[in-house]
Amino acid sequence: MRFLIDAQLPHHLKLWLIEKDFDTIHTDDLPERNLTTDLTIADFADEEIRTVISKDSDFLKLRILQGRPQKLLMITTGNIVNKELFTLFELNFVTIVKLFNSYDVVEMNNKFVVGHKFD
Repeated sequence: MRFLIDAQLPHHLKLWLIEKDFDTIHTDDLPERNLTTDLTIADFADEEIRTVISKDSDFLKLRILQGRPQKLLMITTGNIVNKELFTLFELNFVTIVKLFNSYDVVEMNNKFVVGHKFD
């Protein structure tokens, strides 16, 4: 899998995913950096076949209304410290990857990970 991490998530998440051998970029790597619009991020992710990882509910709306980005990992934890975020990724990442075999949208929060279908 290939990932594009949205601006409100830590840059260190990119490094964590790269350590796990996933091709990953952060919005900081894009020409407009953290000012890149959601539409541009979605288009870029779809062109590069990348899963967007975001806390921004606008991506979910965009996915439901326009079918993009093609793959989305929604982080719905609310405000948490990075250490807790990384613990959730450590505990749930294998499940997340498996869910993307059947779902285009996967949601992770503090209590569960679930796949969603929007057809």
